Amino acid sequence: MTVAGERRRKKQANDAPAHTRSPDPAALLAWYDRHRRVLPWRAPPSTRADPYRVWLSEIMLQQTTVRAVAPYYLAFLQRFPTVERLATAPLDDVLKAWAGLGYYARARNLHACARAVVERHGGRFPDSEDALRALPGIGAYTAAAIAAIAFDRQASPVDGNIERVIARLYAVETPLPAAKPEIRRLAEALRRGRRPGDFAQAMMDLGATICTPKQPACILCPWADACAARRRGDPELFPRKTPKQEGRLRRGAAFVVVRADGFVLVRSRPENGLLGGMTEVPGTAWSHDFDPEIALEEAERIVPLPLEARGRKTRWRRIPGIVAHTFTHFPLELIVYTAGVAAGMPPPDGMRWLSVAEIGGEAFPNLMRKVLAHADTALATAGRLRRGIAVAHVRGTE
Repeated sequence: MTVAGERRRKKQANDAPAHTRSPDPAALLAWYDRHRRVLPWRAPPSTRADPYRVWLSEIMLQQTTVRAVAPYYLAFLQRFPTVERLATAPLDDVLKAWAGLGYYARARNLHACARAVVERHGGRFPDSEDALRALPGIGAYTAAAIAAIAFDRQASPVDGNIERVIARLYAVETPLPAAKPEIRRLAEALRRGRRPGDFAQAMMDLGATICTPKQPACILCPWADACAARRRGDPELFPRKTPKQEGRLRRGAAFVVVRADGFVLVRSRPENGLLGGMTEVPGTAWSHDFDPEIALEEAERIVPLPLEARGRKTRWRRIPGIVAHTFTHFPLELIVYTAGVAAGMPPPDGMRWLSVAEIGGEAFPNLMRKVLAHADTALATAGRLRRGIAVAHVRGTE
C-alpha cells in the first residue's frame, strides 16, 4: 500500500462511527510505548530480550501473580543465572528455590527443560514455536510467548489477560474454556506483523492494568471506541465463564516429630503426582472419608518410633484446631499431632532428620509450612523451630 493509501485508510478508520471501528494495533503499541510496565524479566526498550529470562518468567507466572513472582524470580535468577547452571543443579536444589511458589510440577519441568536445552540445543533456546513446544513443560501459550518476546517471531500468546481483552473487544458470548479457540483466532487476526514481541506484551499490560477483571478503566484504554463490551455497557461480564465445580473436601493427619537435639522428622513425596518430590512431615493419606478416631493408630504405623524421652514414654499430642489449605481441585483439612523423641535416634526407613536450622531453606510446600507453624507453639523446641520456619509469604493455594 502507498503512503497516501495508508493515510486514507487511517483517516477512514478514525472518521468511522464507533460501532464500525476496529481495534488499531498501532494505537496499542503507541500506548505501550508510553505506559509499559517495568518488570524484572522485561528487557528495556529497543533491547533484545534474553530467552532464558523470558522462559523462566513465563513458567513462574503460570497461575501466579506478578507481585508474588517478582521476589522469587530475582532470587532464583541469582542462584541460577544461566540455563546451564540450572541444568546442572540437583533437582532438590531447584525445588528448594521454588518452595512457596506452588504448582511444583512446574519446577520439575523447569529443570527437565533446562537439561533438554543444554543437551539438544547446546544451551540456546530454539526460536520457533514448534521447536519450543517439543521441550518439557512448554505448551502452546509459553512457546508463543517465548517466540514473540524473545525472538520477535509472528506468534500470538494468549494468557488470561489477553483472553479478557479479546473477549471484551468482540463481546465473545461463548463461555470459557469453550471460547478459547475462538479467542485465539481473533487474537491472531488482530496481530499485524509489526513488533510482535512488543504487541504481545502490550496486550498483557493492557489486560493487567486497564482491562482488569473488575472496574476496567475503559476511559484510559486505547481501544475504548472499538470495544463491543464497552458499547454494551457491561465489560465486567466478559469473558463469560462456565460455573466452576468445587472439589470435595479431603481430610487427613500430619505427624510432627521433633528430636531433643533439634531435628524434625521428614520424608520426600513421590516424584510423580501432587507436590511431587517436595519435602513433608509424615502423615496419612488425604481422603474424603478420613476418620480422626484412628489417627493415633496411623501415627504408630507410619512413624514406628520408640517414643521415649528421659526414660518415660512420650505420647502423641494433638494440637487444637486444623490446618486448612486449598489446592486447585480440592480443599484440604489436616489435624496435627506432635511428639518428642530422644537425641540421636535414627529415622525410620524412608525418612530422615532435618535440622531445625535448615527448615527455612528446605523444599517444603506452603501446606507443610502451615503444618509446622501450627505445631510450633506446642513443641518443646518451639523457639528454635519458629526461627527455622519461613512463613512470611504463604499464599495458601497450590
